[in-house]
Amino acid sequence: MSSTVEPATVAAGPDRPVDPDYPVTPVPRSARKSFFSLSVVLLGFTIFTPTMLAGAALGTAFSFGKLMMVIAAGSAILGAYVAMMGFVGARTGLTTVVMARYSFGTRGSKLTSVLLGGTQIGWYGVIIGTIGDLTAQALGWESYAARAAVMIAASILMCITACYGYRGMYWVSLISTPLILALACWVVSRSLDEVGGFPGLVSVEPKTTMTVTLAITTVVGTFVSAGTQAPNWTRFARSGSQAALACMIGFLVGNGLMILFGAIGAITFHEGDFVLVLYNLGLVGWGLVLLFGNLWKSNADTAYAFGVAGAEMFRKPRKTPFVIGGCVIGTVLALTGVHNHLIDYLSLLGTFIPPLGGVIIGDFLCRWRRGIPEDHTPQPVYWRNLAVYAVATVLAWLSAEFEMGIPPLIGIVVAIVLTMGLHRVFAARSAAPAAG
Repeated sequence: MSSTVEPATVAAGPDRPVDPDYPVTPVPRSARKSFFSLSVVLLGFTIFTPTMLAGAALGTAFSFGKLMMVIAAGSAILGAYVAMMGFVGARTGLTTVVMARYSFGTRGSKLTSVLLGGTQIGWYGVIIGTIGDLTAQALGWESYAARAAVMIAASILMCITACYGYRGMYWVSLISTPLILALACWVVSRSLDEVGGFPGLVSVEPKTTMTVTLAITTVVGTFVSAGTQAPNWTRFARSGSQAALACMIGFLVGNGLMILFGAIGAITFHEGDFVLVLYNLGLVGWGLVLLFGNLWKSNADTAYAFGVAGAEMFRKPRKTPFVIGGCVIGTVLALTGVHNHLIDYLSLLGTFIPPLGGVIIGDFLCRWRRGIPEDHTPQPVYWRNLAVYAVATVLAWLSAEFEMGIPPLIGIVVAIVLTMGLHRVFAARSAAPAAG
């Protein structure tokens, strides 16, 4: 897992990866991608129309100047955290769930696989259900069979893309992301016309109230759980600095733009989702293009994430069986209508997931900056890091319950600080007898 030595696990043998995406072994230097390629994939990941709904909640609660400040602050926090995760992924060449083996142990890492993989399956079902409902709304279909057919067809398309791995997601993102951004910019232009241009937008008074802390938490929370899995893609980067910069582009710029677009839509059309704005403008065809183009690539990324989580959990060298299995489960969830009740549950997991990334970052800074030795074998459980994760999660949860601070940020910072602090304490104790 070293950044300078190709690990022996990549060599021929019974554990040799047969998947070109290397789901459970380091990505070799020969398979690394360009900075442009990585930026396209990460930007495509964050150009996600449901994020606009978070922006819509902010848009009606603040003046335009304060709104920009909130979006900038939240996006900066999110971008910095994901950049750190992306840097570690590039240096190790491993996915988040495989890196967790070295921070939580071979058995302890199962917690990471369950949380990350399970969350992504849930989100997959939510998006499939959303596609079915919005398509039926656009075309005036009222029958369940019609919605179900759309859900199944869309799921098959996304599943195939995820099975192709990095290459499939790159091409889908390369084609759809510019089109989606162009449509979004056009809707923004129409939105400005509705309120008399930029001066009119700035003069709109807030209609609801929200604290700045809650608003920043909302911005960070939009993609902090998904950002914890950024190493799934940045492990293909040629250097840590390239990975960090690509993450900043995707999660600071891309995610920030989608929140801003949603806020503008809410201010002018009283509708944060641009798909529905296009419907209201009578542009149903373009609304469907935006819907499918956007959610196709984002949900393919989601399917890929639970595929690599499954490969790690069951110690298999291929992600494809787990991609297919997860897609089936997610589609069944959507078909049964569970997606209408999953949002609160999945949002709660946003509190529990970021501390995982914090522990991995802290552990990397303490122990693995020079690369993990080839002969290093993880212990079954690293109780100290699991305890840190538990403490950071409880503090993040209490922060959310009492509306004090920014829960995802508190979970991340506490996890990093405690992991590094405890490492130094135990290292000092170990060195004391040796010195004596």
